[in-house]
Amino acid sequence: MRGKFFINYSIVNGHASTETSDNEEKDGFFDALERTYDISPRNYTKIVIGDFNAQVGKEAVNFHMTGKYSLHSLTNDNGSWLIQFAVLWNMIIQSKFYPYKDLQKCTWRSLDGVTFSQIDHLLIERRHKSNLRDVSSYQGASTDSNHCLVIACLRA
Repeated sequence: MRGKFFINYSIVNGHASTETSDNEEKDGFFDALERTYDISPRNYTKIVIGDFNAQVGKEAVNFHMTGKYSLHSLTNDNGSWLIQFAVLWNMIIQSKFYPYKDLQKCTWRSLDGVTFSQIDHLLIERRHKSNLRDVSSYQGASTDSNHCLVIACLRA
């Protein structure tokens, strides 16, 4: 994707296995994600977006890379894998940096409509974080009735 002022973007989309999957499967997914990320041109602004089935909590130790506006209090196993990936590539989980109402942070809801979760995320290289103006999720925008659509607004 080409942006204004000769800025090129490389967008990597992923869909991780569920939280109950074994570590070998998770390791395989993040290895493939790493290889895909690594082959993107170095001078492109890299964005990683997708359904990582990762709940990233509000732990203070992660604020510098996750922000403090998470829907969850604690990080699950997939969230730990995602944070490790972000640390390795000097990225931030940008979807956690904006103060929205809890319902607006939700990217997945159970079929009973009671349980909500924030499992879809957008990561961007730390040095390019100002290229994103906003990251939002929209209820019912997806064809899947229990997922939401995550939208990123780039700076013009």
